[in-house]
Amino acid sequence: MLGGDETTTINRVTTAPTRSPIDVAIVGGGAAGLATAIFAARRMPGRAIVVLDGAKKLGAKILVAGGGRCNVTNRLVTAADFCGGSRNFVKRVLAAHPSADTVSFFREIGVELVAEEHGKLFPTTNRAQTVLDALLAEANRLGVSIRPAHRVNDIHPSDGAFQIEAGGTTICARHVVLATGGQSLPKTGSDGVGFGFARALGHTLVPVTPALAPLVLEGGFHTPLSGVAHDVELTVSAAHVKDVRLCGALLWTHFGVSGPVVLDASRHWHRARAEGRDVEVSLNFLPGRDFAAAERMLLDLTAAAPNTRLQRALGRYLPARVAQAILENLAIDGSTSMAHLRKDQRRVLVHGLLTWPLPVRDSRGYAYAEATAGGVSLSEIDPSSMASRKCTGLFLVGEILDVDGRIGGFNFQWAWSSAWVAARGVSGAGTSQPEQEAN
Repeated sequence: MLGGDETTTINRVTTAPTRSPIDVAIVGGGAAGLATAIFAARRMPGRAIVVLDGAKKLGAKILVAGGGRCNVTNRLVTAADFCGGSRNFVKRVLAAHPSADTVSFFREIGVELVAEEHGKLFPTTNRAQTVLDALLAEANRLGVSIRPAHRVNDIHPSDGAFQIEAGGTTICARHVVLATGGQSLPKTGSDGVGFGFARALGHTLVPVTPALAPLVLEGGFHTPLSGVAHDVELTVSAAHVKDVRLCGALLWTHFGVSGPVVLDASRHWHRARAEGRDVEVSLNFLPGRDFAAAERMLLDLTAAAPNTRLQRALGRYLPARVAQAILENLAIDGSTSMAHLRKDQRRVLVHGLLTWPLPVRDSRGYAYAEATAGGVSLSEIDPSSMASRKCTGLFLVGEILDVDGRIGGFNFQWAWSSAWVAARGVSGAGTSQPEQEAN
């Protein structure tokens, strides 16, 4: 814990540095920052650990996650659930603190988790506040000093330590952990400031884009469908790279499309655009079916119920409003009986059902994105400790790194896992100590 002189110095609004360095200063009090503080304090009892955050109240992003319920992790988390830098790097970090360990950790601090659809794990209270309260209580129990309203303005190495300008105070720390997040949901405090610190301390940034963001569409096909949800398959096709195919629930909205499958697809659309590639998104209304299977489906419907109207028949597989919109846009009369549907009409319909173009204009951006793609290059981080290979004493965790997971609790698991590894590193228990390299 902090000694009396250190506490007084840190609280005082002054530009004078502390007389002796604190042990660990964690910049950012979100999921990754609080977890790092807790794991480090458990490994280093009695040592001075400080969390610095610009917000008056910590944990805003935790509170809005999962619709206010906080999808803490997933029952099964593997490196394949992530995009960005080295998959082997992600695999090593996840293996050090897997999702089963996260479940145990939260149970230890009084939060029981329950599995829902697709393995998503939520607190049994269905309240994100439960998660935040437990993290803050555990940090407090361990003697972590949490400093809200201490926005960090500058970090620079000095005499084997770091001088940190925050909240009108200069703090000296032996180790610094950057847990500032990315740029998603900037109203919660994730405004990208950490990228500037990382760059100033010698790191290279992979260009960032929104991830897990709703998509905005051109045209008006989506407008009458607002509020309708159903399962689809999306294909993101970009020049000179392999198509990305994703299955899941899509939600039509007044601006375009949202839902889990769209959020997962958004990062691929953005990355292609950021790389200067032409990119298209298409929709399969009948996931799992190819042309032959879809045509056979219509022929079987015709044989079984030749007098059934086409729109009614499609309603067996699609929401009624979606079936109506498809037929109207293809100029096929929905009142036509199945027996009178011409071969050329059937083929046009099948093509439409399997390869419906989604005219994406943009996503809704960082203001609505749940994650950030890109960030600090993983090649500059030691996966055994999360230590910087560019700046001795610096560690990086969470969303600031070039790692982003799909929807379903995976980004939170990355926060917990990278925090655990960083705590091991900062306590000196990492398997290796990186040497400082030239910028």
